[in-house]
Parts: sequence; structure tokens; C-alpha cells
Amino acid sequence: MTVGFKAGSIVDEIGTADFLHAFFSTVSYNLEEGWGSRFPILLNHLYQGELKTSLAEEAVIELQLIQQELSVLELDRVIWDIENISRQPPWGDDISPQITSLANYFITSTGRDLILTLLEVLGEAAVRKQTVTIVQC
Repeated sequence: MTVGFKAGSIVDEIGTADFLHAFFSTVSYNLEEGWGSRFPILLNHLYQGELKTSLAEEAVIELQLIQQELSVLELDRVIWDIENISRQPPWGDDISPQITSLANYFITSTGRDLILTLLEVLGEAAVRKQTVTIVQC
């Protein structure tokens, strides 16, 4: 079962729920002092399933900072599950040579960069005054 981000009638497929959890786990573990301490809009609102329109612009700012900070982190800093940091991605170390940092590590099931996809979704949601939700695809 896959999940995606829905804004209005458009759904951008992301991948499995574990994959999405891995992205947020990596962010929290590497860039925060506790879940949502630096990035409350994304981790305490969007990750919980819904991001209200009024928070979309702030979410874009948080995500841009996350992208910048993940860009200097090595691939071995990926966290698949913050509740069990010894867990490894299902593909192990077998990743594309085009992946150079944690900023471009997360590629959706449709082959798109997760951060760029989410920036696009959040940007559109802010312009169109739409709520963003996580849905099953």
C-alpha cells in the first residue's frame, strides 16, 4: 500500500508509509533535538496527516531549510525508523551513484525527488489555498 500527498483533487504518490516515515525520521534524528522541535509544521502537522492552508507557506520555508541542511549529510546518516535506528532501508547500500547526500536520497515510487515533490505540493497548496493531506493510494 502506498501513500501520497493530496492537495485539492491532485495526489502525488510517494511510496510506502515506511518510506515516508524514513524521511521524517531522518530529518528529526539528524536535524532536531526531538520530534518537531525545529520543524513543527512538517513533523507535527503534515506528518500527522493534515496541513492546513494557513501553514503551507511556513512549511515551504521549513522544507527549504531541511533540504539545505540534508545536502551536507552523508548517506550513512539515513534513519529508516527513528523508533528503531538499527533498522536499515530494504535496499541496504545498493543505491544510485546519482544520490550524493540525504537531500536527494529520498526518491518517490514514481521516480521523483521527494523534497522537490513536496515543495511543489506545498507551493501549489499555498497559492490555491488548499489543505494538504497524506492519503493512501
